Amino acid sequence: MPTIFDIVTAKNIATYYLANPSNTIPYLGATLFPPKKQLGLDLSWIKGSRGLPVALMPSAFDARATLRDRIGFSKIETEMPFFREAMRVGEKDRQELNRIADSANAALYLPLINAIYDDVTTLVNGANVQPERMIMQLLSTGKIAITANRLNFDYDYKMPVGHKVTLTGSDLWSSPDASIVEDIQTWMDLVEADTGVRPPKGICTRKTWNYIMQNKGIRLDMNPLGGQNIIMTDSMMKQYLLSKLGLTVAVYNKKYALQEGSTALFYPDEYFTLIPDGSLGNTYYGTTPEESDLLTGVSNAAVQVVNTGVAVTTIKEPHPVNVETIVSEIVLPSFETIDNIFIAKVG
Repeated sequence: MPTIFDIVTAKNIATYYLANPSNTIPYLGATLFPPKKQLGLDLSWIKGSRGLPVALMPSAFDARATLRDRIGFSKIETEMPFFREAMRVGEKDRQELNRIADSANAALYLPLINAIYDDVTTLVNGANVQPERMIMQLLSTGKIAITANRLNFDYDYKMPVGHKVTLTGSDLWSSPDASIVEDIQTWMDLVEADTGVRPPKGICTRKTWNYIMQNKGIRLDMNPLGGQNIIMTDSMMKQYLLSKLGLTVAVYNKKYALQEGSTALFYPDEYFTLIPDGSLGNTYYGTTPEESDLLTGVSNAAVQVVNTGVAVTTIKEPHPVNVETIVSEIVLPSFETIDNIFIAKVG
């Protein structure tokens, strides 16, 4: 008869997670900062439940994993932040699993097993949220700030001060009379003059995109005889900006869940960022303590690594009989092309 130790294993959980097609769809940040593996904790780079997942919280080394219910050319060397959370199989689920473990009827036990795997994979999904939050902080501020679990991580990537601007008064894009096209052209010209690279891509949220959609100057330019009568669509505006400025804008409105149940945007409202083509940097994953133990063979825990550097660990608990699953990562993005972007607070 299979036991909980046979069913809830790191290998089974990793296989279940990777078999779900939705888990292979990358965030926007992951496409701009492809993942890379880095051994150890020091990072060197060249500057240049089931629903919304919950971000894993920073953890101190040698601290027990946090349990939760089913939720700056300059060379910079720094230590990457460490994230770890854990989950145990619930008492009720464990008893139910024990009751039906000897059943030959898959219809009885597979739903419960899948429910357990689903709960654990929320931790993996949470691990994927954290680098995306870091990347979007970089793309909207040029810095990364992490404060949680009484720990603070602050990383300043030394973005050129002249490549940031905060609009005020009638220049705010929330005003229909704002000179949006002229603003973007000025910023693109500035980056090109400073670096020789003209950023052809932009990022904003739906709220900021709607400021562009409602801009009087743009609407009149598109239809001089009656600009305000245009029934504007995303495709029309995207084609206009591409033709007018050679600019392609990604409207990124994806959200993540916070611990208390509310949601937040990865990339903030009221910002507009110009970026160059290609990869902007890399998302570096270090070696977690759990993975290090696996490499050295000094642990009796079972460890599987998914998504380049997210370690899934299962530990057998003899009394009461249970399995603790820990998901951990050491992660921080590099940003070699940070000199080639422009960040504007437009609202």
